[in-house]
Amino acid sequence: MDNLNTSLMITDPIGYIDFIALIKNSILVITDSGGIQEETTFLGVPCITTRKTTERPITVEIGTNMLVGEDFNKAFEISMDILNGKIKKGIIPELWDGKTAERIVKVIVEGNNCVY
Repeated sequence: MDNLNTSLMITDPIGYIDFIALIKNSILVITDSGGIQEETTFLGVPCITTRKTTERPITVEIGTNMLVGEDFNKAFEISMDILNGKIKKGIIPELWDGKTAERIVKVIVEGNNCVY
């Protein structure tokens, strides 16, 4: 692994908080993980997803995620664009505000919109 760029880091598995810190401090993330597509969108970090589809389309529609399928040349091109300052600006989806628990408690307490 002596030929890897010094900007790249390969690690053993790490905990969630440390992983989020790595994402937050990244210039870009390349992944095939659905969860990471959400994390990068929330943190405003460009994400290149090497899958043909996503179960999290909002991360592509308004977030920072870009699907490239299995076209690794395209992933490379987009990576280079990002590194050269051409960054997809995303927004955080409306209900990604950290208040989900409050909304759930309200539904439970008021008994509204519950399916029994």
